[in-house]
Amino acid sequence: MGPARVYVAAFPVRLSPPPRSSAPLLLYSSAMDPSLRETLRRHDGFSGTVRAFFRDRGYVEVETPVLSPFLIPEPAIEVFQAQYVPGRGSPRPLWLAPSPELWMKRLLAAGSGDIFQISRSFRNGDYGGPHHNPEFRLLEWYTVGCGYLQSIDVTEELFRRMIAEGQAARPEAELAPPFARLTMEEAFRELAHIDLARCQEPGQLIDEARRAGLDVRDSPTWEQAFHLLFLTLVEPELPRDRPLVLLDYPAQVPTTARRKAGTPWSERWELFVDGVEVANVYTEETDAATLRALVAEEAGRRAGCRTQHAVDAGFADVFPKDFPPCTGAALGMDRLEMVFSGLPSLQGVILFPFSAILGAQSADRE
Repeated sequence: MGPARVYVAAFPVRLSPPPRSSAPLLLYSSAMDPSLRETLRRHDGFSGTVRAFFRDRGYVEVETPVLSPFLIPEPAIEVFQAQYVPGRGSPRPLWLAPSPELWMKRLLAAGSGDIFQISRSFRNGDYGGPHHNPEFRLLEWYTVGCGYLQSIDVTEELFRRMIAEGQAARPEAELAPPFARLTMEEAFRELAHIDLARCQEPGQLIDEARRAGLDVRDSPTWEQAFHLLFLTLVEPELPRDRPLVLLDYPAQVPTTARRKAGTPWSERWELFVDGVEVANVYTEETDAATLRALVAEEAGRRAGCRTQHAVDAGFADVFPKDFPPCTGAALGMDRLEMVFSGLPSLQGVILFPFSAILGAQSADRE
């Protein structure tokens, strides 16, 4: 692989080797680059291959709103607030969607069948590292009559297609399926020497964190203690020689994933490539009572967020009682393109990264 070409506002800066942190880059330039169009074609071709893959499998591409009068409560996500100003009457608050899930599930419940979308999604404060940008592309797809384990097969086929059509700028063996598989229980046992299944009380996980020498001054919840242990002891040690599916997340971490019957786990997996989380996949919970309880709990927890939003009161009742099992998958398109390109930063993928836009604004004020 030759020198990386990092594009900011469509003007290239040659870097060799690729930068491991954000560097000052020019947002404006009068110079023209003859290779720009080819670079844009490669970028466009990456998305085109993804779209062709899903269409060939019978999925229908959809478009859903970015501006919404309500959202699903997700305490871990800060959102952007906007405002609708009508010609008459009072302004109304709106929010930029952090994912298209809210609307895609309405289509799904109404009988859309298998659908996919590459959306613009927004998460406030999601900036500061090489793998984050507040505005990003999210590939989301839903498969009716499919469980979360079957979605691994779909994702592996997507990777095979991308490799076969020349979308990988790195050795094929580093990306090619079959993916490695590891359950969360195995990961904690093998990498952190913690029996997660036997530590279902907050105090037990806190004791494990202290035994590992972690600073636990407050009294975290079970979920907080889990994330502390995972991010500190487990995630940095995950195998990186090929893509890894990390299976069966704890059910005590609230999500819309269906619980795995008779276990403390949920039917959820995440895909890691080079240690970077690329995809998040569930067997979707469709039971109204279960979803109603989840929405109420999460809405209460959002009280600590800096930007409050209206909650979608009808979300829990979207699915009919006889709705078949289905899987939902959310995959970061920018991250996928980044790892397929062998780059360490989204600055090699996003044409107008947030860091450069803010940097140019600061420079203009000086």
